Amino acid sequence: MAHNTLETTCCVVGGGPAGMVLGYLLARSGVNVTVLEKHQDFFRDFRGDTVHPSTLEVLKEIGLLQEFLELPHEEVSSLGVIIGDAKFKVADFTYVPATCKFIALMPQWDFLNFLAGHARTFSTFQLLMQHEVTGLLKQGQGIAGVVARCRDQEVQIRADLVVGCDGRHSLVRAAAGLKVIEYGVPIDVLWFRISRHTGDAEQVLGNVNYGKALILINRSDYFQAGLIIAKGSYDGIKARGLDALRAGIRNIAPYLGDRVNELRDWDQIKILTVQINRMPRWHLPGLICIGDAAHAMSPAGGVGINLAIQDAVAAANLLNAPLLERRVSEAALAGVQRRREFPTRVTQAVQLAAHRGLVRVFDSTGPMHAPWQLRAAVRIPGIQRAVGYAVGIGVRPEHVRQQPAARPRRSRTATAIAATAIVAGVGMAAATAFVGWAAWKAWRRIAALAS
Repeated sequence: MAHNTLETTCCVVGGGPAGMVLGYLLARSGVNVTVLEKHQDFFRDFRGDTVHPSTLEVLKEIGLLQEFLELPHEEVSSLGVIIGDAKFKVADFTYVPATCKFIALMPQWDFLNFLAGHARTFSTFQLLMQHEVTGLLKQGQGIAGVVARCRDQEVQIRADLVVGCDGRHSLVRAAAGLKVIEYGVPIDVLWFRISRHTGDAEQVLGNVNYGKALILINRSDYFQAGLIIAKGSYDGIKARGLDALRAGIRNIAPYLGDRVNELRDWDQIKILTVQINRMPRWHLPGLICIGDAAHAMSPAGGVGINLAIQDAVAAANLLNAPLLERRVSEAALAGVQRRREFPTRVTQAVQLAAHRGLVRVFDSTGPMHAPWQLRAAVRIPGIQRAVGYAVGIGVRPEHVRQQPAARPRRSRTATAIAATAIVAGVGMAAATAFVGWAAWKAWRRIAALAS
């Protein structure tokens, strides 16, 4: 096998939202950074496609917000849920303390292509597609780079720092021998598309009835639909057949009518195995994991992508100077974990509580009625704003601190990419309402801590 060796200051493994934001921010401040992405492009469906107000604020801080909002997208100002025949507003984003008081729904590939195009204007940025990491280069007790494969060629990338941004099944984490703690999650999600008609709901909408929960996310001419199912029940659902699945969906959302017949094959339906986990230790000398590699999130609230981006901003803020000096201590890496672990713990605690409330839905097989706890909770003054803050801004939002150092080597034209957004479960934020008073107190605590 042919063999090449490259050198860089920071090697980012994974070209997802965390990896691309980190690569952009480091290159912007003059750090030589190489981002490795194992696929040949960013086009993958059923990914987290929500861009929350906290992330939009980051784009404003680096001067890209206006151009970003020129890309096709949908704007979600609230989250709602229908339980039986009663409709409730669960979250209101119109009062969040940010420039954009909405969630932008945009296909993740558009977001990543946008970031990649701007990052390439910096001479210190390099994006290597079709480079799949297969191992780590070790030096003493630390990490000195990665080994990657590109087609039939092996490439060694030596770096002062390796950042694992390669998702919940992180090879970087496994190769480093870093442990992860799994937390039991009682749900999975079936994702599929169904056409949208004029007059259908424009905002993200949860539908709960007959022991099932269905999320519908507006993607202009169709809905991205997520059917929440009990963990491990997919094989049984599949065994009962598509007719039973279609009938169940029609029961939950009668207004879909014959549109359920658009589901003609199981290949149209993808299962998302929901996980919540967290690494006790995110780093080794010369290596750190962030985003889903360090802490997989549930799709509840669609906050996973935005928590990962917040990790990237914090990492860039704290590691920028050490990387420029080519002296990245383990104490600096520990500082990133210390900064971001608390928001992770609080967010995951709320998600786990929401799941415990949601799983009660599966106990019912007939028509449902909204529980009194929910009816009382939505009448608490300011509760929708508090949930909107928790979902849209979150715990300890990060702000870009570095000033750009590397000048662009060429101008860039705006990318005109069609389509609008899907979201891997953002509508599941509606599940928080089932937690009742306990969830409300948790959200209020988040708002107080983050202010």
